[in-house]
Formats: sequence, structure tokens, C-alpha cells
Amino acid sequence: MAIKICFLPLPFISAVLLCPKFRHDLTFPSRFVSLVCTMQKPLTIGSLVLKHNVVLAPLAGITNLPFRLICRQAGAALAFTEMVSVNGLVREGIKTLALLKSCPDDRPLGIQLFGDKPADLAEAARMVEGYGDSLDINMGCPVRKVVGTGAGSALLQDPLKIAAVIRAVRTATTLPLTIKIRSGWHCGDNVFLEIGRIAEAEGCDAITLHPRSRSLMFSGQADWNQLTEMKAALTIPVLGSGDLFTPEDCFRMLQETGCDGVMIARGALGAPWIFRQVEELAQTGRYTPVGTVERADTIETHLHLFIEEMGEAVAVREIKKHIGWYAKGFAGASEIRRTANSAHTMADIHALTDRIRNIPEGAENPLLETRSTHAG
Repeated sequence: MAIKICFLPLPFISAVLLCPKFRHDLTFPSRFVSLVCTMQKPLTIGSLVLKHNVVLAPLAGITNLPFRLICRQAGAALAFTEMVSVNGLVREGIKTLALLKSCPDDRPLGIQLFGDKPADLAEAARMVEGYGDSLDINMGCPVRKVVGTGAGSALLQDPLKIAAVIRAVRTATTLPLTIKIRSGWHCGDNVFLEIGRIAEAEGCDAITLHPRSRSLMFSGQADWNQLTEMKAALTIPVLGSGDLFTPEDCFRMLQETGCDGVMIARGALGAPWIFRQVEELAQTGRYTPVGTVERADTIETHLHLFIEEMGEAVAVREIKKHIGWYAKGFAGASEIRRTANSAHTMADIHALTDRIRNIPEGAENPLLETRSTHAG
């Protein structure tokens, strides 16, 4: 059953958009239908022209080739690799380059690098130039093992180093170049506008802002007002990230902030169909909720993509992590998650998907659960 647009007054629209409880019952007055339809539009980042402005974020341990293909099948206009260590590229080479494995269906591909030394980042950019279609430097990841090396959001403490990094990488590659940042290191220590101006001056083609400080990690609420400020201050495209869990969230961010595109991170975990739903909402003003049959089919497709890349043993281990996200929002989901933990073979996973597929569609719970993982 599609989620339909009806005719309701503007104050009601604002309340619905701001209230997570009602987001799946979203309705708009007729004059907003055309506004929804213009939210998804082509996005140009340097020489790269994307068919629309909804992209998949880089996620450590998640956005490998199988997951990227799942999201592309659902409609992601651009997908990024997992964070690729510059130190690993420079010192280990072939082993780290395995993270860049791709295929013709996995394009356009963004490659995200993390490191803190301008010369090493420039050398890594030269090494990976033939593997993707754009290059991103991670300046937002908050996890300790990354910031402990001076990379990720640790760079936000040193704007001069950021300028040196971008300058070195821009000189080293002709690929479209972007950075992904947070608002600052500590709450209230906002450097995002300064970093944005530096990025633009040093030749970045776009910037993605996750409007949380590093100290917040993934807690609290992202301050989308910062995206509005960033968009007003820069001429290069600004993409927004943070708290995008439903198609309505994506629409609301584009509408409220004026940003040029959205980068979905945790919202795609266990719900890669969010890209399709955003496209449906943009084109028709409504979107189709996901039932248990599609959920089960997606798990099986994901599993078989894993098997093609990694073999059955590793694939089963990896898909169990994803089932923890896929198996939410329907009757018996917690039992499916518990059973998945003891799965050892492809047959075990298929038994689980058969159980999911046989759950009546009416048993779906439309409320989504917040997800967390390592995203900048």
C-alpha cells in the first residue's frame, strides 16, 4: 500500500515532519506536491554529474562491494568505499587496495581516504586515481582508533593542516575532490564554516557536513541549521548527513536547509530500499512501505553477493551482522535476530528468510529503530 499525499494545512505539515512517530503517515497539501518532486535533482561535483542528489555514505566495515551493489539496485546515485587507510596504502599496497574492488555496476564510485599527513594523502590519491570516479577525505570519523592517529575528526582541531592536506591532494589528482566533516571537535567549538571556506579556496568540488561535534559521537540530534549556514557561505555544493532514517527525513533536510544533496549513512543499514523510497516520494509524492517478502528477498540477494565475493563461510558471518539491522520492525524480529546469531551455513540463513517471508504483511511495524555504526 502506497503512502499517499492528502490535503492538509501548513502547520500540520511542520508538525508531521518534526515528529518521528508520524513520519510514515506523511501527508502534504497539493501545493507541496511539486516541491517534493523538485527535491531530487541532478548533482554536479566537479566533472562528475550524478543523476540525482541522494548518495550512500562511506561506512567502515559496511560499504563493501556487496552492500554498495544492494544500495545501487535500490537507486543510490553515488556510493563510497569504506574508509581506506592512507598508511595501509602506502605501506601495504595490495592488501589495502582490496578495499577498492569494484565492478561496472558499481559506478560511479567514490573512494574515501583517511590519514593526517599531506604528503601521504597525496601519494594515496595518486595510487587510487584509476579505481574510482571521485575522491573524498575523511575529516569527520569520531572513533578513537581513527582520531588517535590524528586523522578523521581530529583534523578539525588544526585548520591549517586541513588546508595543507587539501592543497596536496588537489595537486595530486584530477578526480573530483570532496571532504566530509563534522561541525567541530567539542560541542560549541564550531569550525565548520572556517573549514568550508578553506575547502572551497583550496579546490574542493563539494563538502559534506554531519552537523554534530566529534564529542557527541552519534548521540543527541544533528543541528541541521548548520547546513543552512554552510550552504549560505559557500558556492560549491553542500551535502548534508546526520539523522536521515526515512524518505521524509531526506525531503525535510533538503527543504529546510537548501543543501544540494543528502548522504545517507545509518539510515541505509537494514533498509537499503530507502533510496528507492526517496525516488518514489520525489517523483510521485508517495512511496511504498517495505513488507516482509521484500525484506527476505533483500537479505537473500545480499547473502549471495557476499558469497560471490567472499565464499560461504565469510558470507554467512557477514550477513548475520546485517540481519541484526534487517530484522526490525515486524512481529518476531527479535527472535529472528537471536536465531541468526547461531547460523553457520547458507541453508541456515535461507531458513530464516523463509520465516520472515511467511510473516503476514500486516504484522509489519512502521516505526523505524535508530541505528549506529562508524560513519564520519
